[in-house]
Amino acid sequence: MPSSRLFLTCVALAAAGCASAPRSLSSTASSPDSRPAEPVRLTLVGTNDFHGWLMPHDTTLRSGLVVEEGGAAAFAGYLARLRADNPGGVLLVDAGDLFQGTLVSNLTEGASVIDVYNHLGYAAAALGNHEFDYGPVGPKAVPGPGEDAFGAITARIQQARFPLLTANVFDAASGKPPAWLGNDGTRLVTLQGVKVGLVGLTTPSTARIGNPAQVGSLRFGDMRPATLEAVQRLRAQGAEVLVGIAHAGGKCADLSNPHDTSSCDRSDGEIYGLVESLPTGTLDAVFAGHTHQAMGHFFNGVPVLSTQGQGRSFGVLELFVDPVSHEVLPERTRLQAAVPVCVRVEAQSGSCDARKLKDLGADAKLVPPTFLGGAVVPDPEVEALVAPAFARVEEEQRRPLGFTVASPLGRNYEDESALGDVITDGMREMEKADVALVNSGGLRANVKAGPMTYGDLYAVLPFDNTVAIVTLSADELRRLLTAAYGAGTSMFQVSGLKVTLARCAGPQRFRGATLPDGRPLDEKRMYRVVLPDFLARGAGGLGVVLSQVPPERIDLGAGRELTLREALAAWWKSRGTPVTVPATGRISYVDEGGPCAARPASERPERP
Repeated sequence: MPSSRLFLTCVALAAAGCASAPRSLSSTASSPDSRPAEPVRLTLVGTNDFHGWLMPHDTTLRSGLVVEEGGAAAFAGYLARLRADNPGGVLLVDAGDLFQGTLVSNLTEGASVIDVYNHLGYAAAALGNHEFDYGPVGPKAVPGPGEDAFGAITARIQQARFPLLTANVFDAASGKPPAWLGNDGTRLVTLQGVKVGLVGLTTPSTARIGNPAQVGSLRFGDMRPATLEAVQRLRAQGAEVLVGIAHAGGKCADLSNPHDTSSCDRSDGEIYGLVESLPTGTLDAVFAGHTHQAMGHFFNGVPVLSTQGQGRSFGVLELFVDPVSHEVLPERTRLQAAVPVCVRVEAQSGSCDARKLKDLGADAKLVPPTFLGGAVVPDPEVEALVAPAFARVEEEQRRPLGFTVASPLGRNYEDESALGDVITDGMREMEKADVALVNSGGLRANVKAGPMTYGDLYAVLPFDNTVAIVTLSADELRRLLTAAYGAGTSMFQVSGLKVTLARCAGPQRFRGATLPDGRPLDEKRMYRVVLPDFLARGAGGLGVVLSQVPPERIDLGAGRELTLREALAAWWKSRGTPVTVPATGRISYVDEGGPCAARPASERPERP
């Protein structure tokens, strides 16, 4: 990491001001003969889409070196350097999705994450859509009779020493903020004598992608009016700087110039759509999330930052406040979109990015990172705090599931895969369905041969999706496949059909489907399609088609006790035979000649 100064991006026009020392507003009074008081420097630090990644991401390189990226203890070391650089001037926030996705989070229903966030000193976090996933307190994600659908999130809110904020989520019956939230979506904090107002927001798509058993009693409102009303309340309380913390995002492929937004995907830019719709001066900064995309750009003059999530990096924004007018000086704003969190870095490059280091030789050396002129030291208190949870995770990961895998199962984001064939075949057979579909991006790890453990299967399917069944006519099924394969995202794995695609990606990529024996679809019958509820709610480009299907033909599996992961484990165990790789060839291609056009970075398959 660079050891001179933090920021790679500095707004010009005031280069001499980049070295300004922090100064409290309460100490800025001066006589007419004294020098003008320096602006107050506020260092805002943001994370998003943490998803329970308290531990580092480990990658073993070809040379045998183990590279570690992320982790709460290492992040605490970076925070310590920031706080030493600007004592009393650092504000730490999170843009939502703290939980869900790792065993260390899910086994405690997020309690282990809140313990660490309390220790790190977060000022506030936005309420993300995955914060609702745990449902009632206890192992069941779906509430039974008399059980509180918000039991788990209520427990986490009571545990936290910081608020979870959302200004656009309301109880559907009363129209008021949910009582369990404990706030109106805002918080006012004082930093270096400056009153900073925080506004939390949640993507309205939560109503569509969330489980109705968990979010059905809520209304997710338009973020624009909610923001305007929240800012008005904060201004009335004396807020001088307004910061949005929004679990809503966008996609920008190029981070090299924060004032150039030409690489930002306007078809998927919920957060900058909001920012650009607000009157000038409504917000001074926004920390965003949800899309797992790094951003560090100015929209309508407002800096918007987010990271790829999972604890791999954090964003930093420095705002300078005029000591007389108490207004932000926009020409002095400095930002860095995604500062990598490294346990150790390669000595020559200063990087811990395994993709950049994969070809290192055996003579490569890993050393502690430096940041802001000093060494980054992982926080031993964080390590001690999470040790009991990690021990519980290791025990659960080793739990055998009672079946074996005959040969390795690999995933492929852009083609048919052995893992995709096995997963979809298992889904279709256990449900006695006609067709099974799963997006390749939902399969998160390869599987080794041998006895299957809970940890192995959890790595493949970390999210608690339910088993959904959609009943479609032959024409509806073809339209669903057209949407799935034309969405420009990762390949859909399929069972129960043979699918023909154009070699190149595009909206009309799907060219046809037959039954496995080559017979055409029967125009007079209905087909039962099994898929994760995440897709059945319209994700993966399926929403346009499924929104036209009568609701009674869409079963989201909300009443099922077993998740997709647990149901598959029980099915494979019940068969009493090893899981084997079926014959491939269910996806074939039509070669139309000529090279395929390069896909924009925003449309390339995510590789978690």
